[in-house]
Amino acid sequence: MTSTPATPDPMMETIGRAVELGRAGDVDTAQRQLIDLWQDAGPSGDPFHRCTLAHYLADLYDHPAEALIWDIRALDAAASLSDERAQAHHHSLQVAGFYPSLHLNIADNLRQLSAFDAAQEHISHAEERSAALTDDGYGRMIRTAIKEVRLAIDRGETARRSSAPGGS
Repeated sequence: MTSTPATPDPMMETIGRAVELGRAGDVDTAQRQLIDLWQDAGPSGDPFHRCTLAHYLADLYDHPAEALIWDIRALDAAASLSDERAQAHHHSLQVAGFYPSLHLNIADNLRQLSAFDAAQEHISHAEERSAALTDDGYGRMIRTAIKEVRLAIDRGETARRSSAPGGS
């Protein structure tokens, strides 16, 4: 998600600050702040906020079962999200571009949990939806990760990928 909003959004600014804490190594504080924001948003809150929160929260957990819970919540929120709402944050965003990463993350967590059939289903969804990615650094990163996870699934590997985001 970008930091150049089309419309000022205090929730996204607060999310961004918490994410930066996590990236700087203060994972516990970042988790607490994002979970507090998740509770504030509530189950019927803004789907853009819920998708963003869950997506970033998943990255803060090392255990694939914990990350999977948040990744599923992000995917669920994306299903309620419109392009119009995403573009209120940044004009270039399209919800279709969220799905490759969301399915990739779910596939990778399922793979680490040895749920290879379910992982196969989600990595296939990620591959199918990867055409929505732009040809930029982010798009290339997600396409590369999709290939890595596909190969790991095919090999029956459960070890964490060195290139995967995480809490550590």
